[in-house]
Amino acid sequence: MRGDAFDPGCPTRLLLDRIGDKWSVLVVLALTGGPRRFTELRSLIGGVTPKVLTQTLRTMERDGLLTREVFAEVPPRVEYALTPMGLSLHGPIQAITDWAEENVEAVLSARGRHDGLPA
Repeated sequence: MRGDAFDPGCPTRLLLDRIGDKWSVLVVLALTGGPRRFTELRSLIGGVTPKVLTQTLRTMERDGLLTREVFAEVPPRVEYALTPMGLSLHGPIQAITDWAEENVEAVLSARGRHDGLPA
């Protein structure tokens, strides 16, 4: 069964919220190269609080986008990795990221013109 994003009651909208969340997008990009520990993710992503990153990772694990593996070591080591479904998001997310990076100056310029700010 295929969802319908234009149906207000369709769970597809929940998925769009998840993949439209900036932290989820950055986690997918950060984990594309392979598993990472929490501190590596937080450092790589930058600007995310531990609480928000933890919530994002838990939600993504619940949605089946990533796995959390705990290693029986002292101190315990935890690694996060994308599942095949999570990895399938990389292409679309990378395309949107590329577009954003290529167009950021034009968008900021348009905002400035709209808001009447000097160039």
